[in-house]
Amino acid sequence: MVRATPAATQTADSQRETAESGEIWAIGLMSGTSCDGVDAALIRSDGHRITAFGPALTLPYDDAFRAEIRRCLGGKESIAEVERELTERHAAAVQMLLRSAGRSAQEIGLVGFHGQTILHEPDKRRTWQIGDGALLARRTGIDVINDFRSADVAAGGQGAPLAPILHHALAGDLERPLAVLNLGGVGNVTWIGDGADQVDLIAFDTGPANALIDDWALRHTGKAVDHGGALAQAGQVDRERLAAWLAHPYFSLPVPKSLDRDAFQAFMPEGLSPADGAATLTAFTAATVAEALRWLPQPPKRWLVTGGGRHNPVLMVGLRDYLKASVEPVEAVGWDGDALEAQAFAFMAIRAKAGLPISFPGTTGVKQPLTGGKLHRSTVS
Repeated sequence: MVRATPAATQTADSQRETAESGEIWAIGLMSGTSCDGVDAALIRSDGHRITAFGPALTLPYDDAFRAEIRRCLGGKESIAEVERELTERHAAAVQMLLRSAGRSAQEIGLVGFHGQTILHEPDKRRTWQIGDGALLARRTGIDVINDFRSADVAAGGQGAPLAPILHHALAGDLERPLAVLNLGGVGNVTWIGDGADQVDLIAFDTGPANALIDDWALRHTGKAVDHGGALAQAGQVDRERLAAWLAHPYFSLPVPKSLDRDAFQAFMPEGLSPADGAATLTAFTAATVAEALRWLPQPPKRWLVTGGGRHNPVLMVGLRDYLKASVEPVEAVGWDGDALEAQAFAFMAIRAKAGLPISFPGTTGVKQPLTGGKLHRSTVS
């Protein structure tokens, strides 16, 4: 599905102005921990601000390929064939996006390619995103930057979250303190303070978001998501079990901190009905976000929610109940919540090529602001 966003057609004069200002068009690609498909988005930026948005799209994975990705989680199985197929699907997403934008590969300066996380253990200084950057560069004819997290993890950082730098760039004159909450497979929050630079950023993973809910729904309904929160809506929360889950030591760890998708896999609500299990897992996600408040210097005046979780009305109501604050989807301020992470990796690719930092002490715990990524030059195959 292609989503159109305002994008001005460039004349020869405006193209020259863009080149002189250091702005380029870049495509960002994201395949998140929900394993639901490729998000692709086009932006124009100089690495400091976003000056134009192109279209965005989602290329969903079929059930069979989603199962192949899940088989690779944890890095326990051979990944070569899945990695190649994943890369080819990302190349197809790039071609689709170029067609929808009416642009050629020669007009695009970079592709920011996140790949698919199959293992994330920053405490062991390990993070693994599969995806062949060199192959993608050959397939698209565009320079590719990938492997955004490894340098941060090697330097002692958490390697996540990385999107806060985009949240900061987009926040502009929005009222602060502001929280941007991403509810993908794992939940993470960006707190943006009153400062004018990236130093006034705090970010960390709040806990599981959709991963456990999706896995529970798949097991009991055959569908990979609890559409509209219908299953949770029909159930009752097991409060005793919820309290026990919230006693997990992760929630008492100081920030920054991050999680592997399957870090809470043992928390499946065995013994509950499908509806009660979904209700309890959904409440758990909302409650873990409220637990995050203890680590923020000031309570946010507003919460903006991105990622698939914002489409779950039961989860959104739960967040409002727990946070006692304004909780809205990011579309309330004109952002595209389905494209935001893809846009972030386009933005980070531009910053990485320029040697600008993409992670910071307050976002990943790295000792000093750090750039990242690996550049693969394009050759047409």
